[in-house]
Amino acid sequence: MFVVSLWTSLLGLTEPLFVPEYWAPPSLFNLALRTGFDIESLIFSFGIGGIAVILYEQIFQDRHTAMSSVERHFPRHKFHIWTILSTPAILVILLIATNLNPLHSAVIALIIGGLAAWYCRPDLKKKMIISAFIFSALYFFYFLTLIAISPNFVERVWNLKALSGILIIGIPAEELIFAFSFGFLWSSIYEHFKWRKIKGNH
Repeated sequence: MFVVSLWTSLLGLTEPLFVPEYWAPPSLFNLALRTGFDIESLIFSFGIGGIAVILYEQIFQDRHTAMSSVERHFPRHKFHIWTILSTPAILVILLIATNLNPLHSAVIALIIGGLAAWYCRPDLKKKMIISAFIFSALYFFYFLTLIAISPNFVERVWNLKALSGILIIGIPAEELIFAFSFGFLWSSIYEHFKWRKIKGNH
């Protein structure tokens, strides 16, 4: 969890892509609006990365084991490195070649990357699907607490005119879609990088 969180925290460095096109959050020393970068994004990315990768195992008490050399050479694993690189590559292409909102581009990249991961590691499909729903539920609860503390926070911070405008109990639909797509892909990251599998999965 800690190692994945450290690597995921680097996603916070992508914040300039989203400010102010997607949102304009308050931040320490007003860094987000002044520079595009902020400390909070690094902390937030650190938190969600570790949570997304361990939720399933914590709930279902599953454990990992190393994949055998035979399993590593299954035909689908020829695409292993491309699977890992697909999400950032697609995101860059969408950002350069389209006028989509950066978060919409990120969601598309995450979903395609998740499907690529599923193809490469079909043994993880159950974990990926369930993790997507669990992480979405957790993210939904987090947002409800945020709105309860500051009822007008979403309207003040999010650029709703650039989004779908759909709010679910005050939560931008894009945030929940992001949570689903992130949980879908990120729950398989540890197994991909470490060549691990869940015990009992073949």
